[in-house]
Amino acid sequence: MKVLVTGTAGFIGSFTAERLVDRGNEVVGLDSINDYYDIKLKYGRLEKDGIDPSAAAETGKLVKSSKYRNYNFIRMKLEDRQGIEKLFLTENFDMVCHLAAQAGVRYSITNPHAYIDSNIIGFQNILEACRYNKVKHLTYASSSSVYGLNESYPFSTHDNVDHPISLYAATKKSNELMAHTYSHLYGIPTTGIRLFTVYGPWGRPDMALFIFTEAILEDRPIDIFNNGKMDRDFTYIDDIVTGIVKVLDNPPKGNSDWSGKSPDPSSSLAPYRIYNIGNNSPVNLMDFIDAIEKSLGRKAKKNYLPMQPGDVPATWADVDDLVRDMNYSPGVEIREGVERFVKWYLEYFKVQ
Repeated sequence: MKVLVTGTAGFIGSFTAERLVDRGNEVVGLDSINDYYDIKLKYGRLEKDGIDPSAAAETGKLVKSSKYRNYNFIRMKLEDRQGIEKLFLTENFDMVCHLAAQAGVRYSITNPHAYIDSNIIGFQNILEACRYNKVKHLTYASSSSVYGLNESYPFSTHDNVDHPISLYAATKKSNELMAHTYSHLYGIPTTGIRLFTVYGPWGRPDMALFIFTEAILEDRPIDIFNNGKMDRDFTYIDDIVTGIVKVLDNPPKGNSDWSGKSPDPSSSLAPYRIYNIGNNSPVNLMDFIDAIEKSLGRKAKKNYLPMQPGDVPATWADVDDLVRDMNYSPGVEIREGVERFVKWYLEYFKVQ
């Protein structure tokens, strides 16, 4: 099977591509390498997978990995309709694992157009390419953010999610609706995966673990929103990738029990499915900070603040469907995961 993995200079995409090539898939990675955060980290992820950063900087050129014979990379924007069309025609992908997107809840408040360009127009280009090139399965990243104002815990894919509170979340919900349309009209198997607070080595600098670790090491105070009364379903990167690969390997079929009189949002008569991928074990923010402090051997200076716009007090993934359908079982608890991240951080940034 030949797989296109988008977002491979990103955190989740990099590890997903690695997992697929390690097991023998032929993989083409794609990323725009935008400057949402330090591109040195993005090039670092590519380099660990054998992609020469100087060669990867050139747009539209397929770069071979020096580490994996079955891995190539191309720099390209999702909005590049002609480029995407040409890539699909040339490479003849069997499956697509679409993980690229403009990420970040708070960034969407100040830079909304970036989310429409990448997450809506870019996703439309992927859908059209899948349609015209007979792709056997499109797996794409949604987000726990789609649950928005939902206060029914744990968050279930069988619940209605029509009240997002950030444009980022709205674009992800839109992706799910767009995918269903293509599954219904053209029979393309599509699976959306709602990811819950991913963390681990090579993680994003705009996420709490990275921000807190950096601040504690530099003896700067950390901002703790909602006065610390927050819970997150932190999920280690290896567990996320395991879930993604399991989903990718299992294209959905139509649900014959589905009824338009009482519609289940997670499935359809069409080959369409939505799953949560999370740890199913929320961690209080203060316990999370305590794990970082213990791993670093330092105490944090704490600045308590009210809730941020676009944020929610808690996330908690109901993963029963994924457990039942694909024998999913997250295996890394928070202290072990944080220790792995801190070890990587100290080595990568050469902190003594």
